[in-house]
Amino acid sequence: MTDNVTAAAFDAKSFLANLTSRPGVYRMFGAGDEVLYVGKARNLKRRVASYFRASGLAPKTAALMRQTERVEVTVTHTEAEALILEANLIKAHRPRYNVLLRDDKSYPWIHLGDGDYPRLALHRGARRAKGRFFGPYPNAGAVRESLHLLQKVFRVRQCEDSFFRNRSRPCLQYQIKRCTAPCVGLVSPEQYAEDVQHTVLFLEGKSSELTDRLVERMERAAQALDYEQAALYRDRIASLRRVQERQYVSGESGDLDIVATVVSGGAACVQVFFVRSGRNLGNKVFFPRMPAGSSSPEEVLSAFLAQYYLVHEVPARILVNCPPPDEELLSQVLSDRAGRRVTLSHRLRGERLRWLRMGVANAEQALAARLSGQAGMQRRLADLQQVLRLDEAPSRMECFDISHTRGEGTVASCVVFDAEGARKQDYRRFSVTGITPGDDYAAMAQALERRYARLKRESAVMPDVLFIDGGKGQVTQALEVLDELQVDDVLVVGVAKGPERRPGLEVLHLPTQGRKLELPPDSPALHLVQQIRDEAHRFAIAGHRSQRARARSSSPLERIPGIGPKRRQQLLRQFGGLQEVARAGVEDLSRVKGISPLLAQQIYDAFHDGD
Repeated sequence: MTDNVTAAAFDAKSFLANLTSRPGVYRMFGAGDEVLYVGKARNLKRRVASYFRASGLAPKTAALMRQTERVEVTVTHTEAEALILEANLIKAHRPRYNVLLRDDKSYPWIHLGDGDYPRLALHRGARRAKGRFFGPYPNAGAVRESLHLLQKVFRVRQCEDSFFRNRSRPCLQYQIKRCTAPCVGLVSPEQYAEDVQHTVLFLEGKSSELTDRLVERMERAAQALDYEQAALYRDRIASLRRVQERQYVSGESGDLDIVATVVSGGAACVQVFFVRSGRNLGNKVFFPRMPAGSSSPEEVLSAFLAQYYLVHEVPARILVNCPPPDEELLSQVLSDRAGRRVTLSHRLRGERLRWLRMGVANAEQALAARLSGQAGMQRRLADLQQVLRLDEAPSRMECFDISHTRGEGTVASCVVFDAEGARKQDYRRFSVTGITPGDDYAAMAQALERRYARLKRESAVMPDVLFIDGGKGQVTQALEVLDELQVDDVLVVGVAKGPERRPGLEVLHLPTQGRKLELPPDSPALHLVQQIRDEAHRFAIAGHRSQRARARSSSPLERIPGIGPKRRQQLLRQFGGLQEVARAGVEDLSRVKGISPLLAQQIYDAFHDGD
């Protein structure tokens, strides 16, 4: 362990470089795979990176980091979901660096008292007090979080009755706009009763009715030119939407596992999420060894299901992101072992589809972090050096790819890798213009000329190896451009897809060496080439989609089929603005009148493309 609290065995730099900015939960492990700490974050990248500062850590945090040997993350849909998952993991693992809540068997409730100015509060135990109870909630943390957010929206008091009865002036909660100060008569009983009524509507699950009322009042205030009051209602609508973010793991009553498998760069990752009685108990990641010739996610999934569930508990339903080739046989064998019917499902919709997508996102994140590890990268570079007959391992590699839709919005991508993996700050995209639509050769030539003419002008570092996603024709085009620019000492390698375009069967074209290579599927050099090529392809597609969207409209809502002016206005009114629409989950969007679940998913995807 070094003095800057980064574990020697843990490659923090590579891990953070590939960490997502989405919400989720992170876990820190010590010796013997002991879970030392579980935390949640709105932005995983920013939060986890804060632990790896060279200085400025609190003594407790510094002590934690001195013992941390690795970090794992779980991506979630919303921060609220991360909160629930964090609590479940803390309860399951009891990490020594977490504050542990009291393990009561009774579930907490939200209690709304009676009287002219009723109080909203957390309640445990027998429900004998006067008033109404809402719940139960999974834990006290969830109740406190809900109360905190409700206080921002409805400003119903949460202070103790003894404190309330003895006030002579407003407290701090009034100053920060979390209470209307009924203790000193600054709000009428009628207005306070309205706030209480809105709170009850929300807690009863009638959020759509409540939102409609607030929208109506906002528009009425705006028509009366009372813009300050209209803005207040607008902010209340936005805050309300944040409070009611759906907990995606809370709607299932049975037991199921989510098994997501991804394959990239010659490696595989399987993420298993365990859902029991509708609660996400956490996930586990596996990296199966990839035998030669077995590179499809379906094959990896089939082998994993057979080996894993023959020695572990089998739930009634297993959700998978691709159908295993022997699906029927696997279902029969697992059913016999469990003594009840076990179903494998991959054609999903609604909430289960969102869960599966969450599993795939976590698998992709974990595999990207593993592939970028320095030890694995050095081994791949050494093998690539030998395969390409280089005098030394390449210190800089670039790869180009072209993306368009029937010639529309052609974009070229350039990704850069070095000994530490992807250098995303050096990535570049090129909008290709002035060519015949669909002419990939001309597009490639234009992108290469712009890229390397600029590098020559700026006397910047040239790559040792230039990969081109394509065959002999694309490589010839690249060589002509480099010759014209007098760029020397760059080895150009074409990466052509093999028969049936299956990964592992790529052909590498090296015209300057007068040869072509067909590497074995388990070659570390081929795995590195696949990783670089796949990243160039992803980056090109993302740029093409972004350019096409900008060309059609400046607003993501305007480019969605089925969203006309009326529905756009309805969404903006219901959520209080475009930013809040972008924050909303699929369930929240589908609650708006006229927005079907399918349309809600399209709206969500429009704002989260590439997450």
